[in-house]
Amino acid sequence: MSEAHSSTANRFDLIRLALASTVFVYHAIVLSSLAPMSGLEAGWGQLAEIAIQGFFIVSGALVAGSLVRSQGLADYAGKRVRRLYPAYLVVVLIPAIICLLMGGDVRGVGEYIAANLVFLNFLSPDLPGVFEGNRFTEVNGALWTLKIEVMFYICLPVIGWLLRLFGRAKWLFLIGIYAAGEAWRQLVPVMLDHPDAPMLARQLPGQMAFFASGIALWQMWGTAKAKPLWFGLVGFLVTALSFAHPWLEPLRAAGLTGLIACIAFLPGPALNAARFGDISYGVYITHFPILQALVALGVFASLGYAAGFMLSAALVIAASYALWHLVERPALRPSSHYRKVAEYTEQE
Repeated sequence: MSEAHSSTANRFDLIRLALASTVFVYHAIVLSSLAPMSGLEAGWGQLAEIAIQGFFIVSGALVAGSLVRSQGLADYAGKRVRRLYPAYLVVVLIPAIICLLMGGDVRGVGEYIAANLVFLNFLSPDLPGVFEGNRFTEVNGALWTLKIEVMFYICLPVIGWLLRLFGRAKWLFLIGIYAAGEAWRQLVPVMLDHPDAPMLARQLPGQMAFFASGIALWQMWGTAKAKPLWFGLVGFLVTALSFAHPWLEPLRAAGLTGLIACIAFLPGPALNAARFGDISYGVYITHFPILQALVALGVFASLGYAAGFMLSAALVIAASYALWHLVERPALRPSSHYRKVAEYTEQE
């Protein structure tokens, strides 16, 4: 693999950790139900939405690279399962086991496990008797994006094959994917008169513009590394335009991609966020149930928001490091980028 397409000479680990932390802060505000905080909740809600969109862009770029480096479909699938599923399995099973130990209904727990293990979280988001007094009763409301991730992983080999088939016209194909995804995301709530229309619009293919933008970034990896300031300038202007009018919102995926490329490749300190372990995934999948448990125990009500937030942050970081060292890292191959980054910095 050439240096131009090296996935280690960048700040993507830092970007993913920042995006996960943004979602954590938003959920801390929402789940703790501190009033009056409607303005703060709305503002962080917008930031969290952008963070999730950024996740999809980064995933599009890095997983496209993973596919290119894979020896075949089995190798590609194995890498994706190793990276995603072991930690996900632990996060799903631990609350279910705790519920059973507390005398929870076996059937209800079984339904929760069955639905969540195959990423169909919306079918059974709650555990019987758990978090019933909280503002929201979902055990882990952050997991809905992983279903979209997995669907993208399944689609990507087909997209990669079509990109090779289109040859020089591959950019037209990517633009078509982008446009189709935005058409779905923007038009489904308008054309479908149903309460679930907004939720349906957020599913795949509604997020495909962000994944397609990530794939485009992988295709332009060398150029982005050579000219990060240009990517950042164009990205800033396009992102600003996407907020200027609702009709311009479909530009956001392209704008955010430019900003992400600029942050990743801008000259300066590496700022290796995975120095002691890559905890971004852990932060994302553990923070919601930890916050829910602290809310149910009355921690935020008794200690106040600041102390409750600091305690929850400490617990999330501890849980994420434990998940990395005990589950995620052992499940990865020695050649995995995520292991190599941590092992390289440990030897410095």
